[in-house]
Amino acid sequence: MSLAGAYESSNIFAKIIRGEMPAVKVYEDEEVISFMDIFPQSQGHCLVLPKNVEARNLLDFPPERLGPLFQRVQKIAAATVKALNPDGVIITQFNGAPAGQTVFHLHVHIIPKYDNLPLERHHQGKMADTDVLREQASRIAAAIGK
Repeated sequence: MSLAGAYESSNIFAKIIRGEMPAVKVYEDEEVISFMDIFPQSQGHCLVLPKNVEARNLLDFPPERLGPLFQRVQKIAAATVKALNPDGVIITQFNGAPAGQTVFHLHVHIIPKYDNLPLERHHQGKMADTDVLREQASRIAAAIGK
């Protein structure tokens, strides 16, 4: 899909936000929902999505909501670092299929980076074990606000 186009409310992330599809949640408030990526590039890879908006990518997103979104990204990234102790953390966001976007609802990736582990390819790795994702999500959630 290109950068421009109509928002499709049938996308998987919209369904997760509405509670129509399951996800291993890390955090949720009035602005965002965060959950574990089921095709993680690294241990602890999670996503942060804005709620109550039909934005396919960053270019569609209301500018006045950028602050609240990225405040939550920072909060969840800091908790991820506390909980999982990676050597670094990658925070990234893709716009359009040629840039690597695979689901067309704005989302931000928080990807812990460990010196001794290579990153899996974006959305081309194997599906993660749900119990492992739950354990990681629980640890990250517990570290939020500490």
